[in-house]
Amino acid sequence: MEILAFGVTADEKPLLERAFEEHFQGRHEIRCLDVFLGEDTAPIAAGYEVVSSSVNAELHGRVLRALAAGGTRMIAQRSTGFNNIDLDVARQLRMTVSRVSYYSPYSVAEFAWTLAMAVNRRIVRASNRTRDFDFRLNGLMGRDLRGRTAGVLGTGRIGEAFTRIAHGFGMKLLGWDLAPNPACVELGMAYVDKDELFASADLISLHVPLLEATHHIVDAAALKAMRDDVVLVNSSRGGLIDTEALVAELRAGRFTGVGLDVYEAEAGVFFTDRSLEAVEDDTLARLVTFPNVVVTSHQAYYTLEAVGQIVDATVRNVADYLAERRSENTLVPPGG
Repeated sequence: MEILAFGVTADEKPLLERAFEEHFQGRHEIRCLDVFLGEDTAPIAAGYEVVSSSVNAELHGRVLRALAAGGTRMIAQRSTGFNNIDLDVARQLRMTVSRVSYYSPYSVAEFAWTLAMAVNRRIVRASNRTRDFDFRLNGLMGRDLRGRTAGVLGTGRIGEAFTRIAHGFGMKLLGWDLAPNPACVELGMAYVDKDELFASADLISLHVPLLEATHHIVDAAALKAMRDDVVLVNSSRGGLIDTEALVAELRAGRFTGVGLDVYEAEAGVFFTDRSLEAVEDDTLARLVTFPNVVVTSHQAYYTLEAVGQIVDATVRNVADYLAERRSENTLVPPGG
């Protein structure tokens, strides 16, 4: 059998091909495409029983029905989040769906800190200046983080890893989650309601999944409650922040810095080259113009260790499907 993988990067391709060869010993092969799975590209999968999708695939009902009509029976998504997949339609179509429930939490936590430090210490602005041989320090003053308060929304594996780094900086720790993480409590984290966290923290980092209950958890009211000199970082899912409201606050001159690795309308834009095209998204175009904002293209997970674990999990998910097994990665089991 040949498996079709969509949205494969040049760095990821040799890892996928090597993992499939080592695991299946030539019994099953993988074909890698750099195009993303969506309504326009779903017909490419005709005749493929198993397809693998990337984090920005658009797997709503029409796409799933097109895949099913072409003979696809299994989708192996190479990400943890699955808010982009209509699981109810997948069940109706009796289509097996899997994800990667775990990969290195340090990849995302460390990148979140990279964004926080970049905006706090004006790294991008400083780098751009020195490329023009402008070595002045005006406007580049940052702040010590030691003794300040880090607010962490979501204290699962990634949030815990972020908290450990904050503890190493000597920061006070506030957390919000459905249940306290004992490891974070041991580090000195105080759990508070999110309104108190928004109002009190000097640095806020988001590490919750995108669900109906967390959509725009950082809305206009939350943004207005934050300190004027806050650093806000989102390396989880773009839909956690009301971007229009964020732009309004930035236009008012608020916030020391905002680091975004995700954007709520990133599908079809992130992971692509739009450098020679007119930007149609006015909100994104405005967002990247602020000197205190750094936007990256959903790369927090993109380390050799994390991608290697994602690839290995994807291979196991395909093997489980072929053996009619379930695992912790199964979202919709065989037969729906």
